[in-house]
Amino acid sequence: MAVFTPVSEKDAQALLTQYKLGSLVNLQGISAGIENTNYFLDTTTGRYVLTVFEVLTHEQLPFYIELMHHLAQHGVPVPEPQTRRDGDRLSTLHGKPCAIVSRLRGRHEPDPVVPHCRLAGATLAQAHLAARDFPMHQPNLRSLPWWRQVIPQILPHLSARQASLIQDELAAQTAFFGSELFRALPSGAAHCDLFRDNVLFDGDHDAPTMGGFIDFYFAGCDTWLFDVAVAVNDWCIHRADGAWQDSLLQAWLQAYASVRAFTPEEKQAWPMMLRAAALRFWTSRLYDFHLPRAAQTLQPHDPTHFERVLRTRIQSGAPELP
Repeated sequence: MAVFTPVSEKDAQALLTQYKLGSLVNLQGISAGIENTNYFLDTTTGRYVLTVFEVLTHEQLPFYIELMHHLAQHGVPVPEPQTRRDGDRLSTLHGKPCAIVSRLRGRHEPDPVVPHCRLAGATLAQAHLAARDFPMHQPNLRSLPWWRQVIPQILPHLSARQASLIQDELAAQTAFFGSELFRALPSGAAHCDLFRDNVLFDGDHDAPTMGGFIDFYFAGCDTWLFDVAVAVNDWCIHRADGAWQDSLLQAWLQAYASVRAFTPEEKQAWPMMLRAAALRFWTSRLYDFHLPRAAQTLQPHDPTHFERVLRTRIQSGAPELP
């Protein structure tokens, strides 16, 4: 169970006195999660999630917490951080930062079909539009500067073929990120990690409703096209080789474009951005696999999956954006 910091009912009751959320009804640890301690927190006013942050600090958290609050206030379905009586949205429990957020309905869908893709695409576009006036700025901390820092550390663990691929792609992406085309792409606060397990759906499998987007702790300011590329590289592919499931891809992209139209520059940059999204997750999975943190307890993801995705993107290009 991902409960690294035990929280008692007495702890929760004391924490609730700092909010206007009523009295404690039930507290239950949540097994999901890798880095944080999570509890379902039911009170007399509603259902919430209590998160105790085990890695991120008080100084690092405001961007993520305030982005979720901003999106929720603009009608985007995300966990809304609750505001304390003193106006803050971060608290402290056992010396660690914590937050109470609204609990969304639903569950993630491991095998999405067209209706799920439509909902996810439209909601991501809604989130991007809502983020246009978000005042805080933090770069995507897993973008090009991070790739350039960690890829040299990974190289000794790779085969010659893998090393050639990752170095060639890093060089190509460095040139792309430095181009006028890249600088012309619309950008702002973005989720940057919108995999299937970070979206909740309610209702039936064939007629779902949107529950919401969760886990914003890799969010940062980036091109919105990168956010789209990360998502479709996970949602809309055949798992075996990374090739597109065309019906899912078209549903996803058309739903997004119905809310926020893609610009001519985005259409031109699309093939390279899909490769950038694949490189980002191949790099991070290689790093987690070969250079795990001392405290890491869960089995890291197979890095070869995104190696296959990247090779497929290079060889096959990309369908045009709508």
